[in-house]
Amino acid sequence: MLENATKALGELNAFTMIVPNIDIFIQMHITKEANTSSKIEGTKTEIDEILTPKEQINPEKRDDWQEVRNYIEAMNHAIKELEKLPISTRLIKNIHKILLSSVRVEAKQPGEFRQSQNWIGGSSLTTAYFIPPHYNEVNPLMNDWEMFLHNEDIFVPHLIKIAIAHYQFETIHPFLDGNGRIGRLLITLYLVSNGLLKKPSLYLSSFIEQNKSVYYEALTKVRTNNDLNHWIKFFLEAVTMTANNGVKTFESILSLKQEMNQLTINFGKKNTKRQQTNGAFISKTNYFYK
Repeated sequence: MLENATKALGELNAFTMIVPNIDIFIQMHITKEANTSSKIEGTKTEIDEILTPKEQINPEKRDDWQEVRNYIEAMNHAIKELEKLPISTRLIKNIHKILLSSVRVEAKQPGEFRQSQNWIGGSSLTTAYFIPPHYNEVNPLMNDWEMFLHNEDIFVPHLIKIAIAHYQFETIHPFLDGNGRIGRLLITLYLVSNGLLKKPSLYLSSFIEQNKSVYYEALTKVRTNNDLNHWIKFFLEAVTMTANNGVKTFESILSLKQEMNQLTINFGKKNTKRQQTNGAFISKTNYFYK
């Protein structure tokens, strides 16, 4: 599975280097990812709405619209920051601050690790589906997470390492809000920062949304049964399927470009013939009048 995922990722990376105007398509990828990732967290926006100016959005949807736009800005900012700053708690906090820079989440401490207890599922700690570590442990746990990510003394294949790191991040749940979106965004940032992708072209949110219950179950099995293999297999399948779908998309883009080029060439030929025919007609007409 690791070999298949690595191969699929390599093919996706190759296409990003031959597709013309790739940055235009990458921005659309980011827009789609932002919308899908936010949907997992409960926002209700469609892709056409995200591309619409805020003043044209229904007032009741503007908060959701803003959250998705924040995600797009956070991703673009993070990609630019990677040129001078490695993946770190500092970078993560900067991304989180951008992600939550909207009115309805001001109480969620944008850009800061949580200073109170949070939980997943249920209406309180007593009915919670999962309770992350105590907030006093967040800073040392995140420092440990960062050290693991950059530990070069042990050999762990990159896809395995980011799979483990994603599980760790979601289990620590360092923020009061936005942990899922930040955790999914970090997967792409890790692949770019370690040279597995030249462009941020792989986003797993669509696969996760389609398999949401399996995703949560796989994370839970690590926490309850120490079953890391089950989670890693799910992650590698997500990478393989998503990368393969990305390749098909880029193949379609190249095919469409070739089709448009041929239509343009043929149109030019027809236009030349039309000009030649018109020229002959004009010559004959002038001769007649003479």
